[in-house]
Amino acid sequence: MDIQSASSVVLQALTQATSQDTAVLKPAEEQLRQWETQPGFYSVLLSIFNNHLLDVNVRWLAVLYFKNGIDRYWRRVAPHALSEEEKSSLRAGLITNFNEPVNQIATQIAVLIAKVARLDCPRQWPELIPILLESVKVQDSLQQHRALLTFYHVTKTLASKRLATDRRLFQDLASSIYSFACSLWNHHTDSFLQQIYSGDQQTALSSLERTLLSLKVLRKLTVHGFVDPQNNMEVMGFLNAVFERLKQFLECCRQVGPGSPCREKLEKTIILFTKVLLDFLEYHPCPFIPLIQRSLEFAVSYVFTEAGEGVVFERFIVQCMNLIKMIVKNDAYKPAKNIEDSKPESLEAHRIKTAFFTHQTLTEIGRRLVSKYFLLTEEELTMWEEDPESFAVEETGGDSWKYSLRPSTEVLFLDIFHNYSQTLTPVLLEMVQNLQGPSNVEDPVQMLMKDAVYNAVGLAAYELFDNVDFDQWFKNQLLGELQVSHNRYKLIRRRVIWLIGQWISVKFKPELRPLLYEVILSLMQDPDLVGRVRTLISRIVSQ
Repeated sequence: MDIQSASSVVLQALTQATSQDTAVLKPAEEQLRQWETQPGFYSVLLSIFNNHLLDVNVRWLAVLYFKNGIDRYWRRVAPHALSEEEKSSLRAGLITNFNEPVNQIATQIAVLIAKVARLDCPRQWPELIPILLESVKVQDSLQQHRALLTFYHVTKTLASKRLATDRRLFQDLASSIYSFACSLWNHHTDSFLQQIYSGDQQTALSSLERTLLSLKVLRKLTVHGFVDPQNNMEVMGFLNAVFERLKQFLECCRQVGPGSPCREKLEKTIILFTKVLLDFLEYHPCPFIPLIQRSLEFAVSYVFTEAGEGVVFERFIVQCMNLIKMIVKNDAYKPAKNIEDSKPESLEAHRIKTAFFTHQTLTEIGRRLVSKYFLLTEEELTMWEEDPESFAVEETGGDSWKYSLRPSTEVLFLDIFHNYSQTLTPVLLEMVQNLQGPSNVEDPVQMLMKDAVYNAVGLAAYELFDNVDFDQWFKNQLLGELQVSHNRYKLIRRRVIWLIGQWISVKFKPELRPLLYEVILSLMQDPDLVGRVRTLISRIVSQ
């Protein structure tokens, strides 16, 4: 396919393929499909999406056809594979200019360059990384951003390769560019902080976008680029710097209000900082040991003390809870049953955790989890009012704890309670004792607190087996609460039904069941409780 003569024909077909009229659209798509295997077709597509004067939709479609062609025809062994000569020409054309004006098209071009890099870099495309490194240094703002965007997608793609030879190549790359990546990130971060505090929000937003992209590059290099990252001073220096930068960016939240153009990207950057720590902990638990204490101090102070007031937001709280949970639960940080069989690293991690989780710290975490994070929100109460049955369907299992506040809170509570039950059991039992007797229906705070405490007792049922006489509690307290008919008490009735469902397989005398069946029958008439009652019945039947 001759580029000069074919260009207008392909352009016409792409234009028709963007039509809303199927009579025009379908023949154009069929024609483009036939051209997919023609030599020169992808060179024509490259010239079309690189022409900024053409219609955006046409250029967008050209990029998509090019991207799909990489998947189908770029490999040498593929049927109708592109020639080495054309591929060489295409590679050169892809990195000639980083000046795409349309964000969405720029992202797609960066992705398709990364797709080619996955197959050809570094062997057939050794010049890619050096050109990207030079291009992110240029003064032109647009070119710098587009080169950095491409640099990130290439790094992300190369980091995802899993063959041993590919991993070694990525490690070589990481070693050679890590210093540069760190200095690039520091430069853009410092620029952003300076601009945001001087009130230059628009320039600050531009620097923040570059901070985010350079941090994304560093995340991939740090997590996947080193076999023994603990031995690399720059890697450990960067990870320690993350804590300082996190504090700076969280303080920025006071400066940057919810309506600011920077706010969304600021929160994204804060979350990305936490992802760096979480990923490093997941892939390198032993090299993470020197960071355990600082991580716990940071996360606990922002989530469970006044330090976080006015700066934290929901997704950040979830990430901090996940960080605490992953440290508490990590098998690499637990000594063997026979202490002499334990690795020195495990003993060191265990020592750090034990020193941090004092009686006072655990008590404060336990109380705050229940009395603050277990409380139902206005949004949840409204959801229940509008659709009781759907609200009764609990979100369990899967990875919801990684992203949602309530599952994250409950999973953290369970893990901490399981590991430190001797300290936390008396704390929870005291909270139960303080709420004995019917709650005042005129006091919504007391009602929400009782719901939260009962939730905690239900979640920790197996841990509390030896410490709670559930049969007595059922007869003397819970049964009476199920019989309070006031409309505002439905919150407690709903929670008590769930609580019994949690305990019925743990500790519940058979002779108490007739009493339970009797109260279940009366509650079946209540539309607010029907979902919970059905769940309870199914648990009874499964015994």
